[in-house]
Order: sequence, then C-alpha cells, then structure tokens
Amino acid sequence: MSAPRAKPRQILLSRRANIFYLEHARVLQRDERIVWLTESGEDVEQYFNLPERNTALLLLGKGTSITDAAMRRLAESNVLVGFCGSGGSPLFAVTEPVFLTPQSEYRPTEYMQSWVRLWMNDSHRLELAKALIAERISLTEKAWGRNADLLQRRIVLPPAAAEKLRQRSAAIADVQTLLLAEAEWARALYASLSAGYGLQFTRNEGAGARASKEDRINSFLDHGNYIAYGLAAVALNGLGISYAFPLLHGKTRRGALVFDIADLIKDAYVMPLAFECGADTRIKDNTFRARLIEVLQEADALDFLFGFVKTLSEKYP
Repeated sequence: MSAPRAKPRQILLSRRANIFYLEHARVLQRDERIVWLTESGEDVEQYFNLPERNTALLLLGKGTSITDAAMRRLAESNVLVGFCGSGGSPLFAVTEPVFLTPQSEYRPTEYMQSWVRLWMNDSHRLELAKALIAERISLTEKAWGRNADLLQRRIVLPPAAAEKLRQRSAAIADVQTLLLAEAEWARALYASLSAGYGLQFTRNEGAGARASKEDRINSFLDHGNYIAYGLAAVALNGLGISYAFPLLHGKTRRGALVFDIADLIKDAYVMPLAFECGADTRIKDNTFRARLIEVLQEADALDFLFGFVKTLSEKYP
C-alpha cells in the first residue's frame, strides 16, 4: 500500500508573489491543479494555470464562475477570494469588501486576543489609531520621495499637510476629530497631484464615468483601492484578526478594519499611480492593474502590512 502523497509546503502569505484578477472566465480544478479558461469561442479550449500556493489574492470580476472543487483547494492553500465588479471595482458600490476567507481551525488566536484587549480600552484604541496615521504619513513620504514620475513632475508631498496632521493627531482626544484631520490630509494630497498634472480633480467614488482624465483617475482609484482592500484582508485574515474591530472607520461596518489597514498603502502607492495612468489616455484598466500589482510587490506591501499589524497588536504588553 503506497503512502499518501505529501502536500508541498505552503509559502508564507506575506511572501506570496501573485495577485490575480479574472473576468469572463471559468475557474476549476483539473489534474490536481487550479486552472482558468476564458470564453474564446474556439473549438480547442486553452487552460491557464493558477499557482494557488504562491497566490495571496484572487479577484473574480464580471462573468466569472468558480467550481466548489476549485474553491475548496484555494481554501486549503489559504487564498483569499473576492467577488468584484468590472475592472476590479466592488460589485456592491464601495461600501464594503466582499471576500471569501479560508476557514481553518488552526487560525492563530494570539493576535486577535491581543487586538480585542486593546480595542476594548478607549485610550489604547485611540493610540493605535494615531500610530496608524503616523505610519501612513511616514510610508507616503518615503514612497512619494522614490516615485520617478512624481519627481519628474516636481510633485512633492505637501510638507505643511504632513506636519499639521502629525501635530493635530498628537493633541486630538477622540477618533471623530482624528477622522476630520485625516480627510483634510487626503484633500491636500489630491490637490498636490491635481496641480502637478494640470487637472481640476475632485474625488468621486464609484461614478464609473470615463469621459475625462479626471473621470479616468477616479475609476483607477476605485480599481486600485479594491486591490489594497484585498491585501489588507489577506494580512488580517492571516493573523486571525476580525475585520469588525476598526480603529478609525465606523464601528457598525463589519469590514471597517480592512479600510483602516488599506489606507496605509492607498496614499503611498495607489493614488500616485492612478493619477499617472489616468492622465495618459492610452493606458487601459488591465495595464493599470498590472502596474499596480508590480508596484505593490516591489514595495513588499503585503509583508509590510503583516509586520505593521503584528506590531500594533503587541503595542501594549
């Protein structure tokens, strides 16, 4: 009697190289592999391999189906699967990320227990929110300072806005006021990018229009943000922390912590690339997504999110 086939070792979630977005495709298990095929209309179907053990996130766009066998194998490989609308934007507006999280009895518990203990303490929760804001500013400063396109256009992070947010957050005594300061910071970033690209940009989530460069930027922001939500969800799910314990976003939204963590990389990477690609009318959605995934991989964004969330959960021993 032959011994059972040993399963190959999984790559750590924080080190996985692949993020996939598929549309008008069928995802299935075939010969011990996960594959997908697209609607080509040809007699011979072409299958494409999806290396699930080196994949962190799979986004399924419109016209896409997945079999139960494929879903079961993806869950075994700890791959987060999300259903989204056209081009990677959320199917249900932009209110909450919809992900199918792998279920496991061996999900780590120590980070969730620590997070809940801190979250229940009002002063600790506020301090965690401030630490989140501080890291967001720091990462954005570093990323913008290394961005070749921004440097070429002489677009810099508004130093007054960064310093103002730092000073205000240190003195703020409640989350609502911190949110208002954060919104002012975001407006300053949009204004700096808009001026650098010679545009009159106003953020309009979920509009779906493509008539102008400003519309294209809004569309790319929607698409890019959903990828950021996916990476944040991967980090939180991998650490076993529920999405329902946010620091800044509304406590009544069960996915709010995903938004908080995704904000760390949205300002730094998604926003500049959305402006760069939106200003160039030749760039299509799939090109923007491919470039964003490459930028996030080069920046080790997923590994950073894992490390930062772990550090936050251990902030007050």
